Amino acid sequence: MSAGRASEGAGCIMWWGFSPSRNLLATGPIQNKEETNILLVGSGDPRHILKTIAGLPDKHRLHVYVMENTMEVVARQMLMLYLSLMPEDTMGLSEKTEVFLEIFGNSEVRSGTAETLRRAASQLILSVSETMEEATHLCLDSSLLKFKERDELVRIFKQWIQPEYSASRRPAPILMSKVWDYRVRQHLGTRYDSKTGCFDWDLTMKLHEKGGRLIHKHQYSQWREGGVAFEMREGVYQALNPTLLSSRVFSQKGSKVAVTGYWGDIVSSPYLSFGIETDDKSLLKTQNGQHIKTAQDISVANVQTLFQSLYRRQKKPSAPDEDKQVSFTESVTTKDLMHLDGISVTFLSMDSLAKMPQKEKYSNFFNVIFLSVGCVHQLGPALRQIAAPDAVLVVELAKFILDLNKEQESGFTKKVKDIALESGFEPWQETTDDVFSIFTPKR
Repeated sequence: MSAGRASEGAGCIMWWGFSPSRNLLATGPIQNKEETNILLVGSGDPRHILKTIAGLPDKHRLHVYVMENTMEVVARQMLMLYLSLMPEDTMGLSEKTEVFLEIFGNSEVRSGTAETLRRAASQLILSVSETMEEATHLCLDSSLLKFKERDELVRIFKQWIQPEYSASRRPAPILMSKVWDYRVRQHLGTRYDSKTGCFDWDLTMKLHEKGGRLIHKHQYSQWREGGVAFEMREGVYQALNPTLLSSRVFSQKGSKVAVTGYWGDIVSSPYLSFGIETDDKSLLKTQNGQHIKTAQDISVANVQTLFQSLYRRQKKPSAPDEDKQVSFTESVTTKDLMHLDGISVTFLSMDSLAKMPQKEKYSNFFNVIFLSVGCVHQLGPALRQIAAPDAVLVVELAKFILDLNKEQESGFTKKVKDIALESGFEPWQETTDDVFSIFTPKR
């Protein structure tokens, strides 16, 4: 066994982000326009969308455009938004929060959650298939995707309903425990036999030092061991979460072979998105130097707060149908989801960034542009052409990529600054943030 592959920890597909959720209209220079356009490149999950909606003034309008590196991540983004928009009379706040976090961060889920996922996937198939010129829901708009990309989404959703088996007649379902353990072994190499100590080191000497002190030792070790981050109630977490599976192409004896497995983050954790920061300071109380609440508790509280803001934002139907009762056991169509006043989320093709400057619509169009740590290669002069004159560029840094040392982390930050300067942006002077670099267009 080798000494391990340190660079493998973050994975090659982003199922969640490497930074906490942010209100992007209040990150850097405050954006207070009545109508705002935001571009998210590689955000990996809807944390920034939900947080930004929560901070949006009542009469203001927000249009979010989402671009990801793979259609598997687009499919997950759509699923997480679908769950977020579930009406309260269909699924209560607590249940919705639990289901959302299970699918978001668990390799294995409860059987009831798995059934919810299948029903949601069946509705998303209809939504994508029926979308031509016009979206079936303004927050699930796939109308700008190519036909082959929509076909790929349908294929992914169908896989979630009926996971692929081997070509032989005997079913050979993928065991998440096996594919997860394969990644851990690859990552740790000869350190695998002392993996508990490795997990403790990464938590106490890295995550805690970087601001993740709310992440509890037991919960983090359990996630590192088998991929289950959120256990909010007693239950059996044994049903495969197919949304965390994807294909990765390897070279084998001169030919390319696609291998289905878990290829996401196995080190930094899904607690980063919703679980290490909170506006409710009562949740940060300590006892004998230890936080009373954990990152799981904070995630639950934060997601519930974000969902409550969606309830307040929903359009009131002009003539409510008193007799209409929608039960999730019958599946909730995208038209039955909450419709948010003045909010839209549009998914873009994976290659659309290079083409945007050629389209008049996108000239000086975006008020905020977000780039994830995995999409810094997309930072270039094209962004300056599609950014509004007073736009804000937010770039996620490598702080929470745990396999990097301090020199590599600071080198990444410098590289981001250099590329941004070459692309027509300048640093926003008032920031001391080490999670994001913030830029504005050069005057």
